[in-house]
Amino acid sequence: MSYVIKAVLSNPRHPEYGQVTIPFPIPVDQYDQIIEMLQGIDLGFSVNRDCAVDEIDSRYSVLGAVQGTLVNIDQLDYLAKRLDGFCTGEASQFQAMAHKLELTDVQDFINMTFCCQQATVITDFSDLETVGQRHFMNLNGGSVRMEELENLDGAETAFLLIDGGGETVTPYGVVYDNGMKLDQAYNGHQFPAYLYDHRLLVLEITPKRGLAEGKNPEYLYLPASEHQIERTLLRVGVTSRHDVQVRLNWDELPEKAADALDLKHLRGSDLPALNRMCQVLAPLKETDMEKLDAVVLMTETSGAEAVCRLAENLDQFDFVPNVQTPEEYGRHMIQESGYFAYDENLEGFYDYRRYGEQQVQQEGGQFNECGYVVYQGAVPLEELMRDAAAEQRQGPQMGGLTQ
Repeated sequence: MSYVIKAVLSNPRHPEYGQVTIPFPIPVDQYDQIIEMLQGIDLGFSVNRDCAVDEIDSRYSVLGAVQGTLVNIDQLDYLAKRLDGFCTGEASQFQAMAHKLELTDVQDFINMTFCCQQATVITDFSDLETVGQRHFMNLNGGSVRMEELENLDGAETAFLLIDGGGETVTPYGVVYDNGMKLDQAYNGHQFPAYLYDHRLLVLEITPKRGLAEGKNPEYLYLPASEHQIERTLLRVGVTSRHDVQVRLNWDELPEKAADALDLKHLRGSDLPALNRMCQVLAPLKETDMEKLDAVVLMTETSGAEAVCRLAENLDQFDFVPNVQTPEEYGRHMIQESGYFAYDENLEGFYDYRRYGEQQVQQEGGQFNECGYVVYQGAVPLEELMRDAAAEQRQGPQMGGLTQ
């Protein structure tokens, strides 16, 4: 397994329980297993710094300073995710500034990932033109117009930087902090929004009673494991889904499926169904997502349970994208479907419209803005959707949280 950080952790109150070695970032499909393994030695609580770092292995060698400290498991996971997204330049900035400031606390390391990009690190003094360009970009938030770079005298900019002093020599290069301050983007409790890998839904989580002073929203990335959902809610002080206020932050759902969910009015009780739906949709290919949109329109469905049921039964639907009329469908069937040996020399003799009308009537299909869709399942479609409605009324359960 690839990792950014590999840590050997133990229980400082009960060293006799032994050690566990965990790679970070934790894959979502292994998250629950790892949390339960930690709980077996009375570790891994959602908000406490209860894990002693006995050893740490990382390509970010500056993180060796965390060894001997106490951390929360999710802090190391979040830090690893942040660092995994760094380019080579950001890695040098992070390590050099962390070394300069003599950081040892995991909270400070997390906060460093949000501001280290302001610093300039020189690892090669033989190319001052590039040094000056990078320094200029650092001073301007990492983004400048191309014409500004073309007009910049990079070497002169680098000389001015070097002559100005204020450098610190580190094992990771000569660093200039450019006035950087270690801002507290992470308050030690709630993690700032950061989309590490592909997720279909990002939800902002707060208590219904409102945030306490000094607290921030949490962010839930679906699909997620049950422990990830539970721990996200606990970090904002919520133990019951009914005490949660949920707001959509971002989604990458198929358009018509999203329209069927009423994402503007989410509730905590919706979380299990939304997560289950995202788990089913996540493996789908783009063509399957397009098909799902057409099926959602055909069935006029609503609710996460119904969308989930349709996604689980997509193979029972036939779909032809971008077909809007019987004539277009007939042309597709005769020319492209493979059911017929199409002969272009007989083009004038094919009655595409009539054949298309006959097929639509026989199949009971529907044209909608996505294309042509027809249900071919053995169970009547009405019965399939009734089962989804029954699941919606019953409501899926989620372990670890009260209703």
